[in-house]
Amino acid sequence: MALLRKIAAGVMELLREIGDENAYSRHLAIHDVKHSPAEWRKFSDERFRAKYQKAKCC
Repeated sequence: MALLRKIAAGVMELLREIGDENAYSRHLAIHDVKHSPAEWRKFSDERFRAKYQKAKCC
Protein backbone atom coordinates (compact mmCIF):
# COMPACT_ATOMS: atom_id res chain seq x y z
CA MET A 1 0.00 0.00 0.00
CA ALA A 2 2.89 2.37 0.74
CA LEU A 3 4.28 1.77 -2.74
CA LEU A 4 0.95 2.71 -4.28
CA ARG A 5 0.90 5.97 -2.30
CA LYS A 6 4.44 6.81 -3.43
CA ILE A 7 3.48 6.18 -7.04
CA ALA A 8 0.33 8.31 -6.71
CA ALA A 9 2.34 11.12 -5.08
CA GLY A 10 4.88 10.95 -7.92
CA VAL A 11 2.14 11.11 -10.55
CA MET A 12 0.53 14.10 -8.81
CA GLU A 13 3.88 15.88 -8.65
CA LEU A 14 4.41 15.23 -12.36
CA LEU A 15 0.96 16.62 -13.17
CA ARG A 16 1.65 19.74 -11.09
CA GLU A 17 4.87 20.30 -13.01
CA ILE A 18 3.19 19.79 -16.37
CA GLY A 19 0.30 22.07 -15.38
CA ASP A 20 2.64 24.90 -14.31
CA GLU A 21 1.45 24.76 -10.70
CA ASN A 22 4.99 24.26 -9.41
CA ALA A 23 6.33 27.04 -11.60
CA TYR A 24 3.58 29.34 -10.35
CA SER A 25 4.43 28.48 -6.74
CA ARG A 26 8.07 29.32 -7.42
CA HIS A 27 7.00 32.58 -9.09
CA LEU A 28 4.98 33.56 -6.01
CA ALA A 29 7.88 32.75 -3.69
CA ILE A 30 10.47 34.61 -5.76
CA HIS A 31 8.36 37.74 -6.13
CA ASP A 32 7.05 37.49 -2.56
CA VAL A 33 3.41 37.91 -3.58
CA LYS A 34 0.22 36.06 -2.73
CA HIS A 35 -1.99 34.14 -5.11
CA SER A 36 -4.60 36.21 -6.91
CA PRO A 37 -6.32 36.07 -10.28
CA ALA A 38 -4.31 39.10 -11.40
CA GLU A 39 -1.03 37.49 -10.38
CA TRP A 40 -1.96 34.25 -12.19
CA ARG A 41 -2.73 36.29 -15.32
CA LYS A 42 0.61 38.10 -15.06
CA PHE A 43 2.43 34.78 -14.62
CA SER A 44 0.58 33.12 -17.51
CA ASP A 45 1.12 36.05 -19.87
CA GLU A 46 4.81 36.07 -19.02
CA ARG A 47 5.16 32.32 -19.66
CA PHE A 48 3.25 32.37 -22.95
CA ARG A 49 5.12 35.43 -24.17
CA ALA A 50 8.46 33.75 -23.46
CA LYS A 51 7.32 30.51 -25.07
CA TYR A 52 5.87 31.92 -28.28
CA GLN A 53 8.22 34.84 -28.77
CA LYS A 54 10.96 32.50 -29.90
CA ALA A 55 10.28 31.55 -33.51
CA LYS A 56 11.02 27.97 -34.43
CA CYS A 57 12.48 27.15 -37.74
CA CYS A 58 11.51 24.08 -39.74
